Amino acid sequence: MSGAFRPNRRLVLEAPLRGADGAGGHAGGWRALGTLWGAIDARAGRETGGGGGPLSVVTLRITVRAAPWGSAMRPRPEQRLREGARIFTILAVREEDPRGRLLVCEAREEVSS
Repeated sequence: MSGAFRPNRRLVLEAPLRGADGAGGHAGGWRALGTLWGAIDARAGRETGGGGGPLSVVTLRITVRAAPWGSAMRPRPEQRLREGARIFTILAVREEDPRGRLLVCEAREEVSS
């Protein structure tokens, strides 16, 4: 990572809830795990056609301080980060530096136009 890490975004880490819906299916939802401070860097964007109209898809690199392996506060794929109404779906997570002090979350944000 070039330059110093400057976490300036308050992000809520959320995990999916999975449970029976009582009709043989699964009910969904999200559970907040806690708050992380991070830095967001937009990478690329594109527009796609969605069923309800155009959809803007932006890929992002979100850097946060690392939590130990096994910690509920260590981001994982299939989780998401939320900043207010904005939702960032985590696609992959990797350590940024050899000492494992920072994690980089490759993420996607989708916004309907």
